[in-house]
Amino acid sequence: MDIPPPAALRKIAREVHAMVNDPPEGIRMILGEDMSDIQAWIQGPEGTPYAGGYFRLRVQLNADFPNSPPKCFFVTKIFHPNVSKQGEVCVSTLKKDWKKTLGLKHILLVVKCLLIYPNPESALNEEAGRLLLERYDDYARHAVLMTGIHA
Repeated sequence: MDIPPPAALRKIAREVHAMVNDPPEGIRMILGEDMSDIQAWIQGPEGTPYAGGYFRLRVQLNADFPNSPPKCFFVTKIFHPNVSKQGEVCVSTLKKDWKKTLGLKHILLVVKCLLIYPNPESALNEEAGRLLLERYDDYARHAVLMTGIHA
């Protein structure tokens, strides 16, 4: 993968270090050398089927960042309508609503919010989306089981 321009990498490095020193609630950065491949832990929000779990997330920046959005992937397996079985995250902020002024903190908070408010209408995991809409208890039971096993 091509790396972002130096100015974008410097900005990201500052954001990562700021979040290490003052992390948003339920989010912890994983420091690494490659600022184009950022990783973080997201704590499953209370009151959701993901509560009690810790989910590892990768944010991959491309050569056109910040003009084009990064790609986000859950490394930890998760049962969620907006996360493919391969871990790819689908959220409008990382697609049609992307703005180059959005920072890493915003991206991570959006993904965390997705755990609270899934969007079954834009499901990458059709089974999870269908269950969420039609049989919430079955969806929640499956998500809790996956969280207990993997997160």
